[in-house]
Amino acid sequence: MSERAGDEAASTRQETNDEPRHSGLSLGEGAAVYAFDVGGTDTKAVVMDEHGDILEVIRVRTPRADIDPAEAVLANVVTLAGQFAVDHPEIVPQAVGLLVPGYVDDVAGVGIYSENLGWRDAPFRERAQQLLGLPVFFGHDVRVAGEAEHRIGAAAPFRDVVIMAIGTGIAGAIFINGEIYAGGGMSGEMGHSAVADGPDCVCGSRGCLEAVASAGAIARRYTAATGETVDGAREVLQRSRAGDEIASAIWESALDVLVLDLSHTVALLAPEAIVIGGGLAQAGDALFEPLRSRLDAMLTFQRRPLLLPASIGENAGVIGAAMRARELLDAPAMGGASGVSA
Repeated sequence: MSERAGDEAASTRQETNDEPRHSGLSLGEGAAVYAFDVGGTDTKAVVMDEHGDILEVIRVRTPRADIDPAEAVLANVVTLAGQFAVDHPEIVPQAVGLLVPGYVDDVAGVGIYSENLGWRDAPFRERAQQLLGLPVFFGHDVRVAGEAEHRIGAAAPFRDVVIMAIGTGIAGAIFINGEIYAGGGMSGEMGHSAVADGPDCVCGSRGCLEAVASAGAIARRYTAATGETVDGAREVLQRSRAGDEIASAIWESALDVLVLDLSHTVALLAPEAIVIGGGLAQAGDALFEPLRSRLDAMLTFQRRPLLLPASIGENAGVIGAAMRARELLDAPAMGGASGVSA
């Protein structure tokens, strides 16, 4: 276990109790659980009581380690669980939900590969159960966030729908006739579709959507072009609105490749709707209005899907993990399909 990872979790712990819990939706009666959503940049954690109320949300930096990065992530989870136990001694969790990015086999409970965080064949579920002493639902971050959005969020009215998350990486959850399609763990990897001549992508390819239009990529591209460090894609958008020509060019190019990828999704799957969440979706109309108009102009005979913002918000993954942890107690043999998002 990495002591340094635990120290980092404690030192960067951020209270977020003033945020909306989950768009006013109640998850109802059930077991009390802890849930953790490990992202490429941040890890989110919640404690949910037996009434389905989220009592606390914590967001910390995801630790990175050259040696055994999966164990560093687990150390962080253990530290957060310990903090919940101190802050909420009245809550006795019955199960834990744990989500990670990357190529995930959540039937076997293994994080097969994450290019952003660096692990291979990490036995997350087994190790988390050993460390926490509780049953653990283990799954793929974007797929489980998509499940939550499809069950209680903006995607709920639709049977054929794609939920797309644009954050540190880009990936999606695909629902066909109301059922999630996992493709043996490899579906929804739109972030690694080739849409441009460059830049290089961490996956080893070049010109992937994620390397051009993810929230992280937009900031990195601006820094590379100007030498100025910015605080994420939001600042690039702000600079674009203020007349910064380089920021405008980077933002516009991101929109162009996003629309190109959406057009491929429409041509292949003909979804009723595409729901977009993740950090970049916080741009609101600055993202959705040009995407809608450009996609409409690009399509010809194809079904035009509704483009909608995710309604649960940035905590969709960790809420989905809590929901699945509760269900684990009702169906202990339940296993999910695999998912992908590096």
